[in-house]
Parts: sequence; C-alpha cells; structure tokens
Amino acid sequence: MIRPQLPLNALRAFEAAARHLNFTRAALELCVSQAALSHQIRSLEDRLQVSLFHRLPRGVALTDEGAALYPTLTESFDRIAIALDRFTGGSFRDVLTVGVVGTFATGWLLPRLAGFEAAHPDIELRLQTHNNRIDLAGEGLDLAIRFGDGDWQGQECTAIVDAPFAPLCAPALARKLQQPRDLGALPLLRSYRNDEWPRWLQAAGVTGVEARGPVFDSSLALASAAASGAGVALLPLRMFEQELAEGRLLQPFAQTLTLGRYWLTRLRSRNEREPLKRFRLWLLAQEGLGNA
Repeated sequence: MIRPQLPLNALRAFEAAARHLNFTRAALELCVSQAALSHQIRSLEDRLQVSLFHRLPRGVALTDEGAALYPTLTESFDRIAIALDRFTGGSFRDVLTVGVVGTFATGWLLPRLAGFEAAHPDIELRLQTHNNRIDLAGEGLDLAIRFGDGDWQGQECTAIVDAPFAPLCAPALARKLQQPRDLGALPLLRSYRNDEWPRWLQAAGVTGVEARGPVFDSSLALASAAASGAGVALLPLRMFEQELAEGRLLQPFAQTLTLGRYWLTRLRSRNEREPLKRFRLWLLAQEGLGNA
C-alpha cells in the first residue's frame, strides 16, 4: 500500500485532544504548549479540508468528521504501542492471548504459570477469564480454554484435563451427611447446567431428592458459597485441590460424575503459530499426555 506522508505530530495532537476533549490537558500529556497543539490541529484540518472540532465557549466537541477519524487513530496508536512493548531487554517477545474459564485459571493454570514463564521467556502470555461462553474471533483471542465435550463448531479442540465432579461442602455440613440421600435435607447449590445434580444423584442411586438451591454462573462462586456453609455444590475436584487439602471444602461421598473435560481450542481457520503450539505442548506435558 502506498502511504502519503503522514503528519504524525498533528495526528497525535488530534488523538490526544479528542480523547480528553480538552486542548489544555492534551497539551500537558504531550508536553507541548496549548498554542503548539492548536497549531498542529489547525494544520491537520487544513490538510484534510474539514473541521475536526467544534470550538465552544467552554471546551471543544468533535465534529462528525472528527468522530469518524478518532477511533481509527486510537486503534492504530494502541497497536503501535503493543508492538513496541513486545521488545523487552533488546529482544522480541511473541504475544499469546488466551481466554481461560475462571475455574481453570485459578484452580489449575495460575499455580503453574511460573513454570511456563521460565520455560518460554520469549512468549508474553496475556490471560482473559470468561465463564465458558467465548467468541475467539470477536474477542481477539489466539486460544481459549473451556469446559465441555470438545464439540465447538469451527474450532480445533485438544483435551488437556479430565475433571470428574463430586459434591463438596463446608466441614460443618459434611458432618450431617452420612449417606447420599441425606443431601435431601440440605440446599443443593446449582450451576446454569441444570442436569448436573440429577445425573449425580442417579449415579449415586438416590431417588426422591430434588436440587433446590441458588443458581450460580461460575464454579468459583459455587465453591465460595459452599465453603461459607450455604449448601452443597457439585464441583470439578481437580480445580479445588487446594481448598480440599486445606480443609475448607470436604468431599463427603466418593461417587463422581464425568460431565466433560477442559479443552484448549483455537479457530480452524487460523494456522497454529509457533507460540500457540508451544503453549499446547506445555499444557499436555503438565498432565503427562505426551507431545501429541
């Protein structure tokens, strides 16, 4: 693409003034005088042959033309800043942006992150948590870790962690549970997947017990409520090993239920760049799944 000679100083002046909607604050940010900033914006307006600001008695407001130009410049300057940030200590770092379901992030990934950083210092990992509903393309993610059956349209899915579920609760409630049917006397905390408790109760041979408790949109909230004594939650054991080890949550019954796995996913329409492959292989190595 052939680019015209870009008036970068004038574009920076306009972007700062549009962001602040105040010439004085923009000038302070750029360490120039207000007169110099006004001159730069005037020169840009003359070049474009449009007015970018309405000059008001108290401040400024963007014209339609200014409002059209502003987001393009903001995105462009942000992308330049991100690219420059990837040079650390004289070397270039690949950026890998991963969406991670919150339960997996806190219960499995975060305790192991130091190991990934040590093994791959040239990769800058950026994590965004989600509640298992994710749009890889729309959210600008390279990869996503989510829970389910691995059948997501248009995505390449790699199973990374098995996660059997079992009832967990605070010690005070655990003492009241001698047999699975005793659950009928306690609140059964529920997730948005309303078939979980019925399936576990069936697997445990329990009839006549109905799950009637608050509904939560994340396992983290469920676990917090269970640890506080609000009821019994059906949770993935692997994600709450620390709480179990410390005794904040107890597993009163051995019966477990497989509801799905944690998967690493990426769009099939995009090639697996080297940083993505290295992260995938590292995840598999943590679970002893080989280098498939």
